[in-house]
Amino acid sequence: MIRMSDVSMVYENGTRAVKKATLRIDEGEFVFLVGSSGSGKSTLIKLLTGEVRPTEGRIVVNNYNIGTLKKREVPYLRRTLGVVFQDFRLIEKKTVYENVAFGMRAVGASERAIRKRVPYVLELVGLTEKKDVRPLELSGGEQQRVAIARALVNNPRLIIADEPTGNLDPARSLELMTLFEKINELGTTILIVTHEKELVDKFAKRVIVIDRGEIISDQTGGYYKYEEPDTESYQF
Repeated sequence: MIRMSDVSMVYENGTRAVKKATLRIDEGEFVFLVGSSGSGKSTLIKLLTGEVRPTEGRIVVNNYNIGTLKKREVPYLRRTLGVVFQDFRLIEKKTVYENVAFGMRAVGASERAIRKRVPYVLELVGLTEKKDVRPLELSGGEQQRVAIARALVNNPRLIIADEPTGNLDPARSLELMTLFEKINELGTTILIVTHEKELVDKFAKRVIVIDRGEIISDQTGGYYKYEEPDTESYQF
């Protein structure tokens, strides 16, 4: 699924965003990646999706070696991934159904396959009755559910969600995480990137903590599990 070994990423301006990171995420896991602004979370996402390549080390995502990936192979890697963004990135002029179907058309799916798959995914995220509505007529939580449906529609092995609850109130955030749990139970691996301590602590999941580009903790059961008794808490 995901294998990172001694991965470092240094940008052209000299910024070292990731330092000797090593981690493994197996098929079917549900993992939180947490850290403060500037800790390296965004760079890790770019590395996993093939947007950038590591300066050092080795990354394999769904059997694709990111370091040696050819440009023409990137779309094939991304077909195995579903990415959910904080700002939804929906097409305002298209309906809910059309936004989700667009994800399938982008990879050349047949109209027959689209007619079969899209209603199933909309039902899964609880939006069947909203299929003919446009994004601006939806609440923030509903828009994020559309984004999740679009990420899920091509049946990816892995979903990466980048601060998916950043624009939502606590109740909607909890609902969304419960939805991700449901998707995970159906077999999809989930990686949630967030800084929301209270939300993470509600779920007994694996939590990977990154700070200044270094992975400083990888444990199950809570945001602050990595703290040492005689040190001050990290403030995220």
